[in-house]
Amino acid sequence: MILWVLADDRAGNVAQAVGVAEATGLPFVTKDIRYTPWAKLPNILRGATLLGLTEDSCAALLTPPPPDMVIAAGRRTAPVARWLKHRYGAKLIQIMDPGWGGRKNFDLIAIPSHDRHSITGPAVLPITGAPHRVTADKLAIARQQWEPKWQTLPRPWLGVIVGGATKTHPFDTATAETLAAHCTAFQQATGGSVLLTSSRRTGPVATAVLKQRLAAPCFLHLWGETAGDNPYFGLLATADALLVTGDSVSMCSEACAAPAPVYLFAPPDRTSAKHARLHQQLYAEHYARPVTELLPFRPQPHPPLNAARTVVATLRTRDWLGK
Repeated sequence: MILWVLADDRAGNVAQAVGVAEATGLPFVTKDIRYTPWAKLPNILRGATLLGLTEDSCAALLTPPPPDMVIAAGRRTAPVARWLKHRYGAKLIQIMDPGWGGRKNFDLIAIPSHDRHSITGPAVLPITGAPHRVTADKLAIARQQWEPKWQTLPRPWLGVIVGGATKTHPFDTATAETLAAHCTAFQQATGGSVLLTSSRRTGPVATAVLKQRLAAPCFLHLWGETAGDNPYFGLLATADALLVTGDSVSMCSEACAAPAPVYLFAPPDRTSAKHARLHQQLYAEHYARPVTELLPFRPQPHPPLNAARTVVATLRTRDWLGK
């Protein structure tokens, strides 16, 4: 089995495709896809071609051995995947809808249920959340690395993973104040500590609020301000509870792969309809709970979530991964 992953400039999409590839347990080759301005054309015009790819990217796709299966995510790689099917006969595994035109060329299309797509058929696989790369083995390694660094902080540990503003909703002072208040309430009620990491999208205003409002005992890793490795995997691996802002499908999905109970911070006036649908699905399937249920703190186990395993289980059921 020769397995390829198409990796373009959308890091989130690439992580989903790589997560599925890693879940197969098979060796795979990552093919870097770089675009020219022609890639901005609609897929219906690009068709099943390499139009819009750099010369280096085209050459890499012609380098033997050819693939038996290709995994990709997002719409921009769809014309490339379709071209590979026509040239090599490869099976195409797509994460998220490849878009109108050419859907019939894909052997499996894994679509997050919260996207509310109406396409149906034997090739369509509804999934919860987004595929990711968080596994028990990786969490065990992260625990060994990070737990000793925080051993002087009193438990329980509240791991706080902060995203930030989106295209449609800001992450302003009031939002940061409310998030900090939840953290402080946890500390006061439990005698525990806050372990927090932020992201580029958090922004300087919200970051300043969090720095000002969060009191010891705590550990803060602030994007652009704190040196050293990001403790993101460490929080997933060691926290006694996880508090995650609901503005990222990937962050919510990855948190739900960790063993700790997950609480989502998603103010209704700061949450898109799509993200709200994801949150409700995670609540209904007992992967997470709203932040309003953080206190009184009663740790409860939840099933680990990883849509990559769901996709791979379907591939095995269809006997597409070989022996």
